[in-house]
Formats: sequence, C-alpha cells, structure tokens
Amino acid sequence: MSHVFWILILTLSISKATSLQAGTRTVLRVIDDNNGGGGVDPKVYGVELNATNFDGVLKDTPVTHAIVEFFAHWCPACRNYKPHYEKVARLFNGPDAVHHGIILMTRVDCALKINTDLCDKFSVGHYPMLFWGPPKKFSSGWKPNQEKSEIREIDDGRTAERLLNWINKQLDSSYGLDDENFENELLPSNISDPGPIARAIYDVEEATATAFDIILEHKMIKSKTRASLIKFLQLLVAHHPSRRCRKGSAEVLVNFDELCPLDMWSSDKVDAVANNLKEVLHDFQICGKEVPRGYWMFCRGSKNETRGFSCGLWVLMHSLSVRIGDEESRFAFISICDFVHNFFICEDCRQHFYEMCSRVTSPFKKARDFALWLWSAHNEVNERLIKEEASLKTGDPKFPKIIWPPKQLCPSCYLSQSPRDKGNNQIDWDKDEVFKFLVGYYRNTLISLYNETSLLANVTLDDLVTSTNVVVVPIGAALAIAITSCVFGAVACYWRSRQKNRKKRRSWN
Repeated sequence: MSHVFWILILTLSISKATSLQAGTRTVLRVIDDNNGGGGVDPKVYGVELNATNFDGVLKDTPVTHAIVEFFAHWCPACRNYKPHYEKVARLFNGPDAVHHGIILMTRVDCALKINTDLCDKFSVGHYPMLFWGPPKKFSSGWKPNQEKSEIREIDDGRTAERLLNWINKQLDSSYGLDDENFENELLPSNISDPGPIARAIYDVEEATATAFDIILEHKMIKSKTRASLIKFLQLLVAHHPSRRCRKGSAEVLVNFDELCPLDMWSSDKVDAVANNLKEVLHDFQICGKEVPRGYWMFCRGSKNETRGFSCGLWVLMHSLSVRIGDEESRFAFISICDFVHNFFICEDCRQHFYEMCSRVTSPFKKARDFALWLWSAHNEVNERLIKEEASLKTGDPKFPKIIWPPKQLCPSCYLSQSPRDKGNNQIDWDKDEVFKFLVGYYRNTLISLYNETSLLANVTLDDLVTSTNVVVVPIGAALAIAITSCVFGAVACYWRSRQKNRKKRRSWN
C-alpha cells in the first residue's frame, strides 16, 4: 500500500511539472490563470518553469532582464520567501504589471526530478537561490567563479525590499513596492522620439496571432471568406515585418487547401468541420510558439480596454503598406480591405473601414499611393474617435487620439495649418515628407530592434523555400505562391467590378 501511495504522489508531481510541456505558447498567461479561483490564496505572478520550457521561454521573451529563483517546494525557507518574491514579481510580470516589459521573474522547483539536471547546470547549492541576467544567456547555465558570465547570483534579495533595492541598483531606477500608477516606460512623454516604435515589432506579432485566434475562436472561416484569408496570408508571407510570422504564415498557406478544402462546407456537419478546423489550425503557431504572449508593449494602454489589439493591427497594416512594391499596391489594398471587412469583429469599426475602402474610385498604381491612403484613412478614423471619445469620456487619458504624425515627430510633414470652423485643424501636408516618414517609421525603425538582435533579417520569398531551418515548402506550393503574384491585376479588376455592382451604401461617419 505504501508503494502505491508514493508512486501516486510521484506521478502527480511529474504531471504538474510537465503540464507546460506541450508548448510555451501560453506560459506567460498562466499568471492570469493562477490569479483566479476563489480569491483565498494570494495572487501568483512568478512564472514557474521546468526543464522542458526553460530555454524556450527565456529565449523568446522580449524583456531585457530575467530573474530565476531556484527553490524546493518542501523547503520551509522557500515557502516563507515566496510572498516576498511575489511582491516584486507583481511589479514586472503579467499583462497588468506596473512596470511592464523590463524584467521576467521566474521560478524553478529543484525538488522535481524533471529539473535535476537544470538545477545542477546552475550549481544550485542552497535554497532559495536567485540569478539575474539577459534572458537569452540563461541557456548556458552558471558556475561559481565563472569568468565573463553575464549571469549573476543575486546575493542580497532575501526580502521583497532588499530584492527590489538590488534591482534598482542594477537598473539605476527607483521602483517601489507600492507602485500602482501606470507608467509606460516604453513610450516616453517626449513624443518627438521615434525610438519606441522599435518595440512595436512584438505588438505586430501579438496582433497577428491574436487576429488568427479570433478567427478560429469565432469560426469565421467560411466558404465566402476563405479567399479573403488566403489573399491576406499571401501578403503576410511576402511582407510581414517579423520573420517568424512570415514562416508561420507560409506554413498555414502551404497547408491551407488540405486543411480547408473548398468542398468542406458542402457537408451537413458544418459545425463539426469548423471545430475540427479550429483544432488543426491552432497547431500552426502563426508567429511562433510564444505568441500571443498575452500582453502589449508599445501598444499598451493605461486601461485594459484601450489600445492593445487595434493599435497592433494598425501598426501591422502600416508596416505592410511600406514594404510592398508598386506592382503589389492594388493587391495589398484589396487584401487588407477584405480582411478587415470579413474578419474584424468590431462591427462599427469594420463598417467604417470598409466604407473608406469603397470610396476608392481607381486602383492604386504606386505603393506610395496606397501607403498614403492608409495613413489618411487612419487619421480619418482618429478624427472621428477624437470627437466620440471627448463626448462619451471613453478615451485613454494617457494616450488621447491625435492626428498623425504630430508636428514634434515630423515637422517637415507640415506645410501649414489653418483653423476650421469647428475648431479642428485643417493641415496642409507635404505628402512626399509624410511618405518618407512612414517608410522610416514603419519599415526601418520598426525592425531595427530585430536587426540588432539577429531575430529578423532581410528575407525574400525564396528564403521561405530554400532555408532548411525555416518551414519546408514543397516546390509545387512555392510555385503556387509565386503565381498568385502574377494575378494581382485580375484580382483588382474583380474588386472594381464588384464595386460597380454594389448598391449605394450609407455613410457611417
């Protein structure tokens, strides 16, 4: 009987330790899951890792610093220390962190056999034992007196106050345990600084993955929307600013006919087919196993309901608009308009955007024209929302809607301003300067962080076919993708013919 009891205990322990083994896609969102359920236990913010996901999580996190606590669940000192660690982790971890995107605070239970080798790799000799360093450097481990290691043992962190004081010394910061008010360190109050857009590359990935999660959750792939999704995937394969999103989009696109055949909706069991499609497509992680992460960086609002996904989607569309060639401008316009019309779940937003698309009377011939149209459309949306949010008091007080770009960010974009009757500013833009700004901001600066960390390189469509460490694309499928580039004009004609046959729509403005 005793043998059976201990086998059961061991099985349960290993089961808990390996619960995240299937992938680290949602590991950071586990913080939120731990916060629910009864409200008796204190909230848990430290991310528990194990040997199966340790390297993956720390390699893929976008934060600059990481702390790893090695502990044992049977250790009384570790149990007593946990509330101190959690007080500090509350400041930095999770979607509602006070100081987001700076430090990832994690824990590893050395009492679990699955973690024995991992703890040995860090020469863990006492509990708890804390380490600090760049997240990607943790894969190499740590040894006492090791020279030139960027991983350091935290030697003075046995209380929440002392740990935070140690962190403040490293970062030359002044964080406090009672910090509550939101401050977005990633977006300085000096609006003339274009640097923060570099971190938006993570939000573009987040928005891409979130959009496809929404499509799957709401079973939005239908016979009439299938073609729109394929076109948008083709656009992402060629021009998404994130290399890993290009890889994931290519993998979905190559397998799309098999996963989502044209005749699948002829069945009487449409719901069953949709559920199966949802499960299968969820296995294709369109921007990598760690995305969506469950939080925003550049696009984070001061309130949960502001900015976020809509901001990330706008940045994605702007980045696509400045990465295409002239011959692709009409196809990009059609792809984005149809994608928003068929898959953006906010009804009013969707209709407003589609109404702006419908006002375009002639196909775009230059990428510049499409980029400027999208910029103008975004400002039209902002101008409408400025009025609505002022009237309803629903705006983000720290990030009010503005006409973009502001003069501080691009003074050369402005020729003159003259007051309108209603008090708004009618701006005379230098559109050549605006286009130069858009290219610099949404193409060059946006990917600069990835370029610096070698996470993104200049990749052509050929790379998706020939690179052995990317998704393997069959030659037939690669040709199919290439052929689609030759039918941009035909698709554009289809759009125009459809526009001519449409009934006159009412304005949503």
